[in-house]
Amino acid sequence: MFKKMTAGVMALAMGATLLAGCSSNNAEDGKVTLELFSNKAESIQTYKGLIAEFEKQNPDIKIKLDAPPEAETVLKTRLTKNDMPDIMSIAGNATYGELGRAGVLEDFSGSELEKTVQPSYIDMINRLVGPEKEGIFGLPYATNANAVIYNKAKFEEHGLTVPTTWDEFIASLEKVKAAGDTPIYFTLKDAWTGMIAWNSLGANVAGEDFAEKKNAGETSFVESYDEVADKMATLVKYGHKDNMGVAYGDGNNAFANGKSVFYLQGNWAIPEILKANPDMELGVFPMPVTNDPAKNKLVSGVDVLLTINKDTEHKEEAMKFVEFMMDQETAKKYIDEQKAFSAVEGVYQENPVFEGIKGNFETGAITSFPDHYYPAGMGAENLVQEFLIKQDKEKFLKKMDSEWDKVQNR
Repeated sequence: MFKKMTAGVMALAMGATLLAGCSSNNAEDGKVTLELFSNKAESIQTYKGLIAEFEKQNPDIKIKLDAPPEAETVLKTRLTKNDMPDIMSIAGNATYGELGRAGVLEDFSGSELEKTVQPSYIDMINRLVGPEKEGIFGLPYATNANAVIYNKAKFEEHGLTVPTTWDEFIASLEKVKAAGDTPIYFTLKDAWTGMIAWNSLGANVAGEDFAEKKNAGETSFVESYDEVADKMATLVKYGHKDNMGVAYGDGNNAFANGKSVFYLQGNWAIPEILKANPDMELGVFPMPVTNDPAKNKLVSGVDVLLTINKDTEHKEEAMKFVEFMMDQETAKKYIDEQKAFSAVEGVYQENPVFEGIKGNFETGAITSFPDHYYPAGMGAENLVQEFLIKQDKEKFLKKMDSEWDKVQNR
């Protein structure tokens, strides 16, 4: 189901092996300096605090945090230059799958650390690597969820109740719109934010096995995503006057300042919203995609996994940091600050903001992010953004199929 490793990627992997651990170095004061590469700007302050704690416990090790913009592009470029970081904190998505297949990451199979992770999340990342490469090349750490975030004060002001079906959700949006308020605050200037609704709709309507079926030639976007596209087009009708002109950061601030009742985002947006308005009362619920509540699942995936460059010169020190991060006490600090969920066994999110989705985690009413299994480089977020502007469903779905096939056949 996954594309075979190309000769070019194999060559890159061999090159990375020859130039082991080139990103780490020994400082003049005798300390070992390790680079921690992160793909999440939102977690910078959390990591700084945890790094300070680790360095206090391990005075002979210094951790240098690097969290650049366009982190995945940067990481792929560094792979081509044989300059992989010592430690990586990256998303469980197609990029991780590529790195796993390239053979540049440590294999944690059978380790004590692997045993600390909930098996369902190990299964998720294994699907990303595919059957071509055996091993567990990362440790799922923090998990996330797509949800409908709502302003509790406005929710009560409009006399709303939490919807459990698609029709009830649309009725709530209509009620807010009729009252002259903005139902949903979209931030589609940043194309990736359109994937929040897309993934919730796709996972529940087209099914979480869509990628496997698509690669096997058993289905297509044209066949399976017609309803998804229709519902995406419906949702944007309940946005504000400039859906395509507002970016994610500005959207967080706007929602924090009461510009809409609902906000379609992931749990990672909540700390940013509360920074802008610490007194705001928030609630969340899974987007009710169908009219059968029993079929509406919460989309959740591996937001952060920890891994190591298998050829780092300082594997022992790098492993010490990973062990520190995987400790239950550290993992709890991370999810509490980041308003996230944990893949570490025995670590739970107890913030009352998440009461509306707590039951999904307890009962297993969860499904994974469909786009995590799309071919890397397909650019689905840009295609979805274009569709929401032009509203040409037939052309859009055909293009989704053709772009998928183009990338897979490279």
